[in-house]
Amino acid sequence: MQFLRTAWWVVIAVAAALFFKANNRPVEIKVWGDIVWETKIWFPMLLAFLLGALPFWVMARATRWRLKRRLDSAERALVAATTAPAPVPAASPDPLSPAAIPDSAAPTPTLTGPA
Repeated sequence: MQFLRTAWWVVIAVAAALFFKANNRPVEIKVWGDIVWETKIWFPMLLAFLLGALPFWVMARATRWRLKRRLDSAERALVAATTAPAPVPAASPDPLSPAAIPDSAAPTPTLTGPA
């Protein structure tokens, strides 16, 4: 895909160079009052094109920036939602329950009865 993009820009650059070479005659542009700007005709045409393309370029960059921020935010939310929750610590046993008493401290039942 990058090759196609590069090839497209090469074609555009060659076409622009041929256009500039074909339109290389001088013109006089009256700028303000008696100020006259003498230049080749292709330069004001290129300048007008770039000034016209500027708002669309800025709008495209702003849209790309906004969408990138939204995508990053969505990715962070997805990572936060899919991570394993931290294990819940076991509750401390009740000191009076039989499970809290170690086996060595518990009385052992005898088969003969009370002594």
